Amino acid sequence: MTVGLALTVGLAVLIGLSLGLLGGGGSILAVPLLVYVADLPAKEAIATSLLVVGVTSAVGVLPHARAGRIRWRTGLLFGVAGMVGAYAGGRLAVFVPAAVLLTGFAVMMLATAAAMIRGRRANGGGPAPPELPVLRVLVDGVVVGLVTGLVGAGGGFLVVPVLALLGGLPMPVAVGTSLVVIAMKSFAGLAGYLSNTSIDWSLAAMVTAAAVAGSLAGARLAGRVPEVVLRRTFGWFVVVVGVFMVVQQVPGGSALRIAALAGALGAVALLLVGRRGGRAWIPGPVRRALGRAPRADG
Repeated sequence: MTVGLALTVGLAVLIGLSLGLLGGGGSILAVPLLVYVADLPAKEAIATSLLVVGVTSAVGVLPHARAGRIRWRTGLLFGVAGMVGAYAGGRLAVFVPAAVLLTGFAVMMLATAAAMIRGRRANGGGPAPPELPVLRVLVDGVVVGLVTGLVGAGGGFLVVPVLALLGGLPMPVAVGTSLVVIAMKSFAGLAGYLSNTSIDWSLAAMVTAAAVAGSLAGARLAGRVPEVVLRRTFGWFVVVVGVFMVVQQVPGGSALRIAALAGALGAVALLLVGRRGGRAWIPGPVRRALGRAPRADG
């Protein structure tokens, strides 16, 4: 095993840890890992990440199901709608340049990182609501699935807030239900990619095995580390990786890359200011959208 391969497999444990602890973030880690460490082409990396995250999420469903933390009807409906969107996204990605996909992925990383750092609204400890409205679940499922299939991201860190906002699902239930959705959407997105993209199956198998091991470890640690600490720490880590990816996609000399770095950091700051008292700097529609974003205590 080469050094690069060993590093890829070792770091893949973080993919599973993220899914096990937070119910998302697998692809946000997997795509940069496969592109910049394993040196895979962008589209092959995205396709491989969908396989890794799909299998890892499916395994992660089991402990949540045993604990009764899954809304099966909501998860399956969201998952079916997400599969349609993810398959379409995977097919559309064939016509999009790799640089555009990676830039879109980096933007998604920065947006989700800002959402994680700001936090989500907690359920307040009340009883879990019943299954969520069918039409809204289907519409949101298609939209989230399209993003997932197109850029290989936006699984749990979009699904979990949507589930919490739709009907106030408590975080443990939203996380468990999200894993059902992520697994379904990931496999559908993978099917879309496989029509035009090949995968190194031996590498995928090793990365998947490491991610599954990390997921099982994450499930054991989930109750021991404060969620807000995990969420914010991981959020800042995602900011660093996302900014790095934005800068890497800018052609030309150092001046352009410095400008891209400043722009990316400014965008993150703007998203964070929207929840920290600086809303006067933000246009009305954006401010209202941020005002609807869920937030956790602490």
